[in-house]
Amino acid sequence: MSLELDDIAINSIVKHQLTSINSEKHKKATLKSFTYIDLFAGIGGFHCAASMLGGHCVFASEIDNEARRAYTENYGISPAGDITQINANEIPDHDILFAGFPCQPFSIIGNRLGFDDIRGTLFFDIARILEEKSPPMFVLENVKQLSTHNKGHTLAAILEKLALLGYKVYWKVLNALDYGVPQKRERTIIVGFKDHSINFIFPEKQNKESLESILEQGANVDKKHFASAMIVAKRLESHKSKFALAIWHENKSGNISSYPYSCALRAGASYNYLLVNGIRRFTSRELLRLQGFPDSFKIVCNDGQTRKQAGNAVPVTMIKAVIKEVLNGASKAKRQ
Repeated sequence: MSLELDDIAINSIVKHQLTSINSEKHKKATLKSFTYIDLFAGIGGFHCAASMLGGHCVFASEIDNEARRAYTENYGISPAGDITQINANEIPDHDILFAGFPCQPFSIIGNRLGFDDIRGTLFFDIARILEEKSPPMFVLENVKQLSTHNKGHTLAAILEKLALLGYKVYWKVLNALDYGVPQKRERTIIVGFKDHSINFIFPEKQNKESLESILEQGANVDKKHFASAMIVAKRLESHKSKFALAIWHENKSGNISSYPYSCALRAGASYNYLLVNGIRRFTSRELLRLQGFPDSFKIVCNDGQTRKQAGNAVPVTMIKAVIKEVLNGASKAKRQ
């Protein structure tokens, strides 16, 4: 499903100039060269995807110190801290704003007061930056439940505000399982364009990597990742998998199921939430692979922090497919 809001007056794309020596390069941004900012950056799922497509990051923000450390080590950029404390006019001009904004419960939503209902959420910081910097495009990511929260009123308020800021907006729930990784991870994706002549189409589904391809050889897996004999015995007593290789998933009720792919990684899940064949937990490298990060991504934090970071990350392969279509749409409009 997608939504196009075209009843707002059409605004032309603003040609931004960076206040640096790269201003000319910025003005000539094309499919092969574009600038972006990375808000609520985590360990850089957006950054990793955008860099593969020729993007150049001019600003990043992340409040978690360990995630910032991983981001700095991998991309050579030290993210700013709390975005709520950063003046929008201090952020460099850019072609695309990326934000995997936190999925807080939007507890103040409910009175259908439009943007007044979401003013206390972190989406407000995205909106104030869009209003101040007016980038030609944006891509936002949040949990699937955003699309249905409060009977759809939360998402409607967000879309209304984005339209009032002059953007032509599309949204859809995508599943990372359809975009190159063996993980069922459904996310609400919102895309916007200042140029209303752009026609955007969400990416077609792609072939996924097999579960086997992302797993490390058993002999190479540290014993610390294996569940206790008691946990394993309990799982085997309550469940028999139909698959020779599967990820066993324990839900909040304690029920066990298994699939030839992983259920969504979660930062705050129980230690034995997902087990390979009911026996062991994922290694840090496997968790990153499940989110589409290449093996060149440096693991600089401990297992607990990396597990949390992977659980919070944007799936690289899925968001790369979205960004590619955003750039394609902009390029086609420019050639017309």
